[in-house]
Amino acid sequence: SLGYSGGSEEKHGVRSVGFLINLFVLSMILVVATNNVFSFLLFWELMSLTSFLLVIHEDEKPGTLKSGITYLIMTHIGTAFITAAFLILYFSTGSLSFDAFRSSAGQLAPYTKDAVFILALLGFGTKAGLVPMHIWLPKAHPSAPSNVSALMSGVMLKVAIYGLVRVTFDFVVPSSPGDAWLGLLMVAAGSSSALVGVLYAAVEHDIKRALAYHSVENIGIIVLGLGLSVVFMSYGLATLAALALLASMYHSLNHAVFKGLLFMGAGSVVLKTGSADMNLMGGLAKKMPWTAVFFLVGSIAIAGLPPLNGFVSEWLTMQALLSSYQVPNQVLQVSIGFASVAFALTLGLALATFVKLFGISFLSRPRSAGAERASEVPRTMVAGMAVAGILCVVLGVLPFVATSAVA
Repeated sequence: SLGYSGGSEEKHGVRSVGFLINLFVLSMILVVATNNVFSFLLFWELMSLTSFLLVIHEDEKPGTLKSGITYLIMTHIGTAFITAAFLILYFSTGSLSFDAFRSSAGQLAPYTKDAVFILALLGFGTKAGLVPMHIWLPKAHPSAPSNVSALMSGVMLKVAIYGLVRVTFDFVVPSSPGDAWLGLLMVAAGSSSALVGVLYAAVEHDIKRALAYHSVENIGIIVLGLGLSVVFMSYGLATLAALALLASMYHSLNHAVFKGLLFMGAGSVVLKTGSADMNLMGGLAKKMPWTAVFFLVGSIAIAGLPPLNGFVSEWLTMQALLSSYQVPNQVLQVSIGFASVAFALTLGLALATFVKLFGISFLSRPRSAGAERASEVPRTMVAGMAVAGILCVVLGVLPFVATSAVA
């Protein structure tokens, strides 16, 4: 951020960006630290408003304000669903404390449990970018500064995943075969988001918008793992439920690392070429060698190729999908089988998309004056990419270190 913001010091107030970024990070920390509804919604709203102000910060760019308004509307629709879920829990328990919600989880009526889960899935799914609530995501990321995009995609979307996990496993707690349909709903939503996201990314020419669609894809993979965990829990398959949950949580961590790296790389390219259109790039591997190396690392990781971190969590997810034959319900087995096909297709398309994305942007010859004049970014920007790139390698080569901590 130091190097990136310094390059636009005359147009944009660096102090205001720094203040908003720090407030944004603080709000996300406070959301996951709180233990009652009032403070959760307060800090959630603070997170939403600060991210909105960051999205519209470069307001001279065409379409920035429109993208920001779309994001603001969608995030508040999501907040309305989340508030409704908490209100139902309040009327059922007489308390706004998460401790009270947790202690009363086994006493909720089935229809109450279902209503809370569906509202939470809609609310947190909107913030996370699940299909069809994802429309804000490919609009907000191209408009936001690239360092903000890295934070939003890498971290903020995971705060929404945290909320979904908290409600599902703390307040709803699937415990009988009758709850399996909740997991199946998540499996369907996750596999659909993964496939739709990667299909849109495959035909996109704006480098930041393509990465935004890949966030839709990877959030889908995370929710797919969560759904499998719920299905397995509903039938008492504790080991498989732990495997699926571990796959989902590890992919959350991995996505934060490689997507942050890719958005930093894309920001470096946009800063030096003056364009996010991949058709106007080319030849950047010679002009920006360090950026090219780290962007390649991020591309290999997100494509799920060994030995980097994306491969580990996607392999764990596939293992959970292949273990679904142990669920004693043929309808669920067939449904999860279709999700497995969608997941496999998603992985293949993701690989093809990043071959195209890296090849068009960094290889061949420069196709514009901006690409011809490009040079390597400042050391602070290279250092930021280096940290994320090293983590991609470490989390892939030594996954047991991180997974043991998660477990």
